[in-house]
Amino acid sequence: MFGYDWPRFHAAVNDLPVALLLVTVLFDLAAWLTKRASLEAAARWTLWAGVLGGWVAVIAGLEAEDVIEHGEAIHELMETHETLALVTMGTFTVVLAWRLVRRARLGDIEQAALRLLSVAGLVGIVWTGRIGGKLVFEHAAGIPAATMQAEMHDREAGHHHHPGEEEEDEHAAPADSAKPAGHTHPPGTPPHKH
Repeated sequence: MFGYDWPRFHAAVNDLPVALLLVTVLFDLAAWLTKRASLEAAARWTLWAGVLGGWVAVIAGLEAEDVIEHGEAIHELMETHETLALVTMGTFTVVLAWRLVRRARLGDIEQAALRLLSVAGLVGIVWTGRIGGKLVFEHAAGIPAATMQAEMHDREAGHHHHPGEEEEDEHAAPADSAKPAGHTHPPGTPPHKH
């Protein structure tokens, strides 16, 4: 599948729908405030693309769930992530379907209700992404155990620069960007002002 396995494919396809659905809500709110038809059209097209792409990401995530190594903590987080993704995509799908069925005949109350539903969907996106980030960055979901063990061993060995590379002192104070370039003080110089 394009050189990807399911977890990598999920990671590759989940950002664009999120961005599209975010701008859908922004375009829709801007269209409401400015009464501009062009913004309303932009909201409609980004909603279409976001919903289609979002379901691709959900399907890839469902497939990825079955192939990654995981323990109980990751499993529980994956179940929460999955539920949130399904509810969020269901919300945006309802908004899209309602807009397609009613087309230009939407009344003010329907428009307001769909706008609120879209904002709720946006909250769902943020929450889903937060759990997805927790899976990857706190629990290393999708990283095989052998790869993690090799990385842990590599980190324990420490990091050394090759000859000619600048050696960073991990205990040194960060460089002061307010100092003029090229001006340095020898070690042991007491603090002073220029």
